[in-house]
Amino acid sequence: IATAVVISSFVSLTLTPMMSTRVLRTSKHGAFYHKTAPFFDKLNNGYKRLLERFLQHRWLGLVVILVAFVLIILFGSILPQELAPYEDRGQLRIMATAPEGTSYSATDAFMNELENFVLERTPEITEMTSLTAPGFGSAGSANTGFIRMMLTDADQRKRSQQDIVDHLTAEMSQMSGARTYVTQEQSLGGGGRRGGLPVQFVLQAPNMSKMQEYLPLFVEEAKKDPTFTFVDVNLKFSKPEIRLSIDREKARNLGVTMADVAQMLALSYSGQRMGYYVMNGKQYQIIGQVLPEDRNEPLDLKSLYVKNRDGKLIQLDNVVTLKEESSPPQLYHFNRYLSATVSAQLARGKTIGDGIQSMNKVAERVLDDSFNTDLDGASREFAESASSLFFIFILSIVFIYLTLAAQFESFRDPLIIMLTVPLALAGAMLSLWYFHQTLNIFSQIGQIMLIGLVTKNGILIVEFANQRKAQGLSRREAILDASASRFRPILMTSLSTILGILPIALALGAGSESRVPMGIAVIGGMLFSTLLTLFVIPAIYLIISTRNIKIVKEIPVA
Repeated sequence: IATAVVISSFVSLTLTPMMSTRVLRTSKHGAFYHKTAPFFDKLNNGYKRLLERFLQHRWLGLVVILVAFVLIILFGSILPQELAPYEDRGQLRIMATAPEGTSYSATDAFMNELENFVLERTPEITEMTSLTAPGFGSAGSANTGFIRMMLTDADQRKRSQQDIVDHLTAEMSQMSGARTYVTQEQSLGGGGRRGGLPVQFVLQAPNMSKMQEYLPLFVEEAKKDPTFTFVDVNLKFSKPEIRLSIDREKARNLGVTMADVAQMLALSYSGQRMGYYVMNGKQYQIIGQVLPEDRNEPLDLKSLYVKNRDGKLIQLDNVVTLKEESSPPQLYHFNRYLSATVSAQLARGKTIGDGIQSMNKVAERVLDDSFNTDLDGASREFAESASSLFFIFILSIVFIYLTLAAQFESFRDPLIIMLTVPLALAGAMLSLWYFHQTLNIFSQIGQIMLIGLVTKNGILIVEFANQRKAQGLSRREAILDASASRFRPILMTSLSTILGILPIALALGAGSESRVPMGIAVIGGMLFSTLLTLFVIPAIYLIISTRNIKIVKEIPVA
C-alpha cells in the first residue's frame, strides 16, 4: 500500500499535469452536464446552508467527537475478538483420545469404526487420511488417533464447513470408547499442540502436589462453561503403571541381582532386537518379546523367571511385589515452571477472546495465588497481535501528526485534522457490530488504513481555509468558503475509495471470510467520517484555529 501511494503521488505531481496540458481541451459542456449540474449546485448550496446553521452551535462539534470516543470504547468492549476468521478451505481434522493405557489394537479398532461413522454422515468428503497413534512428538500416544478430511469446494456443497463441524460434533458425542473433537484449519497461526484447538490456557504450578489438587477442579469448571464444546488437558494422571519392588534380602539369598531383573523385563516386554537371520536372500530382525496372551494381565509378571548367578531359574514372584499405580505419561514445563495446558474447542458464535476471558474467570474462581497463567498456540498469537497492532496504530497517528505539523508549521491545524480519526473509528466499530463481524487482525488493519484515508478530507478543508484566511477573510468566512469549495472533491475521493473497496466487503470468492471484516471496517469508517467531517471539522476549526495568519511580504532586492 505504501509503495502504491508513493508511485501514485509521483504520477500525480509529474505525469498528470503533463497529460492535462496535452489531453484537456476547452469545449462546451454537453447535455449530461446541463442535466446533472443543477443537482450538484443544489447539493452544494444545501450543504452550505446546513453548515451555516451548524456553525451557529459550533460546540456541537466537540459533543460529536466525545460521542465518537464513547462509541469506540463501547463497541471495543462488546465486539467479539479473534485472531482471524475461519475460512471455508474444505479441510477438517478429527482428533480421538482413548483412556490412558488403551492398547494400539483397541485404538485402531475404534479409529476404523470412527472412519465409517464419519463417512456415512459426511457425503461431502473427497479424501480421508486416518492415523492411529500418530505421536505428534509426544510420548505414549498409542491411545490417540487422527483423521484428516478433504471436502468438495464450497460452491459445490449445500452445507458450509462450520455446519459440517457442528453436525459431526453433535453426532460423535454419542460414541463411546474415546473422546473425539473436530477442528478446522485456522486462517493464521499453527495452533500449537492439541490438534490446533483455538484456546490454549497454560497453568503453572510451584509443585506437582498443587497441580494434582487444582488441575482436575479447573478442567471440570471449564467443561461447565457454555463457551466451550470440548475441553482437554495435556497433563493427565491416569496412565496405569505397575511398580515392582524388589526384596533385596531375598534376591541376594537367591543369587538374583537388580540388573538381572531389569534385563529380563526389558527382553520380555520392550521388543528389543536380539539378532538377525537371512531367508531367501532377505535379512530379518529377531525381536524377543513375550506372547501377547502371556502379558495381558499384571499378574502375568509373576510367572516370569529370572536366571540367578548359578544358572538356575527363579520365579519373579519370589523376589518382587507388584503395586498398581497411576502417573502422568509425560511432564510439561513452560517458562521453567511445571505446567499443564488446558485446550478447548469453542462453541458456535464464540471467539478466542471469549474463550480466554472465560478461562481467566475460571482461574479466578478455582486457583490460588501460587499459580501463574499464560497462553500458548493461537491464543498467544492472538494476544501478541492485538498488542502489536495497537502499538502500530498509535505510531501511525504520531507519524501523521508530526508530518502535518511540519507541513503546516503549526500544532493546532494538524490537531483539527486528526480529529477525523475518532469519527472514522467509531464508524468502523459500528459497522462491524451491525454486520455481526469480529474485531480481528484484518479489521484492525482496515482501521489503520482509515487513518490515512480520512485525514486527507480534513487536510483539504483546513489547507483551503488557511489560504482564504491569508487573503484577509475572517475565520468564519474562510471555513465556510473552504468547506463549500472542497465539498465536491471530498465526495468524489470518498466515493471512489468506498466503491473501490466495496467488492472486498461483498464476500465474493474463496477466502472471503477474512476479507469481509476489512472491507466493512473501511467502508463504514469512510461513510461515517465523510459525513461528519463536513460539519465537525469546520466547527472545530472555528474553536481551535488562530484568528489570523501572518503574511510575510516579499521585499525585492535592488
